Amino acid sequence: MGIKGVIPAMITVFDENEDIDEKGLRSHVHFLIENGVHGIAPDGSTGEFIAMTLEERKRVIEIVLDETKGRVPIYPGTGYYTTKATIALSQHAEKVGAAGVMVILPYYMQPTKAQAMDHFRTLARNLSLPIILYNNPWFAGYELSAWDIAKLVDEGAIAAVKAAHGDADRVHDLKFLCGDRLSVLYGHDYCAMEAFLAGADGWLSGAPNVYPRLCRDLYQAAVVEKNVERAWAITQSTLPFIHFLLYNKEDRHPHWLSVIKGALNLMGRRAGIPRKPIMPLSGRDEHKLKGILHSMGLL
Repeated sequence: MGIKGVIPAMITVFDENEDIDEKGLRSHVHFLIENGVHGIAPDGSTGEFIAMTLEERKRVIEIVLDETKGRVPIYPGTGYYTTKATIALSQHAEKVGAAGVMVILPYYMQPTKAQAMDHFRTLARNLSLPIILYNNPWFAGYELSAWDIAKLVDEGAIAAVKAAHGDADRVHDLKFLCGDRLSVLYGHDYCAMEAFLAGADGWLSGAPNVYPRLCRDLYQAAVVEKNVERAWAITQSTLPFIHFLLYNKEDRHPHWLSVIKGALNLMGRRAGIPRKPIMPLSGRDEHKLKGILHSMGLL
């Protein structure tokens, strides 16, 4: 059936000492599943993988799998800059029961595209799980084109892609080139409806942490029912949050991660705080966000 549906890039819950809050983590898994998500992707960007040690990332994967108990598939982020470390964490995810892995492009040093593609080929030779290529130019500094990705699909190296640029044209190009051979997951927050209407099989991003039921409703309207009017109405109801999350910022403030965790905390969820250097929301931003959540019926 492929990888599809609403798959939150799950937050990692940290306590006031920035330690993993296992109880909060388990509670959030339960919240997401109870609100209809089709899968969960821990240890991604929203999960602050870049701020965690290898052992912490393994522990989060194990906790999420244990709490899920097979109710939905788990697709942990297992990408590192080095191919060797990516293989090691991916093999651990396979050993403990993950349904697939999400692997970001090798970041920071920005290898050539040919080298990045070889990174995924090598991983595929050392893993039996489906691989979701996390195509994020904002965090990796470059992206593979739809034609690059189609080549990896032709070779059997990847099963899915998280298209994180944000624009829906990535979705329709990938579906045109690969069809049902590739699960295309929209990987940003501002054009989920457009991505679904362009043929996306699912949505894997941070906003579904906050209102998973609305995201599930959007998927149902746009993908299952083909009801554009209903999909647009749901999208409109979420736009105030998306605007606060992504736009009208000064020096990138407030940070999108602080907004996601701050929203959940305001809703009475146990989301904790980001790891420094990212800070929690200010009182002023919390006040603005509270009004937005109230208008959405989330408070």
